Amino acid sequence: MAQSGVSVHPDCISAFNDLKLGKSIKYIIYKISDDWKEIVVEETSTEANYDEFREKLLNAKSKDRRGKEGIGGRYAVYDVEYELESGEGTRSKITFFSWCPDDAPQYPRMMYSSSKEAIKRALNGLAADIQANDADDIEFNNVISRVSKGR
Repeated sequence: MAQSGVSVHPDCISAFNDLKLGKSIKYIIYKISDDWKEIVVEETSTEANYDEFREKLLNAKSKDRRGKEGIGGRYAVYDVEYELESGEGTRSKITFFSWCPDDAPQYPRMMYSSSKEAIKRALNGLAADIQANDADDIEFNNVISRVSKGR
């Protein structure tokens, strides 16, 4: 359980294991439930379309404590594939994204940042971690440069 009191639903771990072991799932998007008690799977996809994945993060919505919908955060895992600069082929790294835009309301930002370690601890086998607060942080070329350097 996270400092925030948010727990990780078991489906989060089984979806991650399907991505890691089965390799049919390309990405998973997680969200904190509307009652702010649990991290749940919002969506999984078998499509390797990074632009679509990025748009889903950019358009994420969360409700504040009063139920008003606004800009929201998300956690996500994406199996990032990239070419080695040396030309020695393709690699892939299971990359964790913590998406919490700077212009999101205070409560969702606080809950996403204080619950991040709980989901990261639950997912064994993450190779890279990207903390993203604006659209540039999840631009494909920026992600590739960070992931290929092992960060």
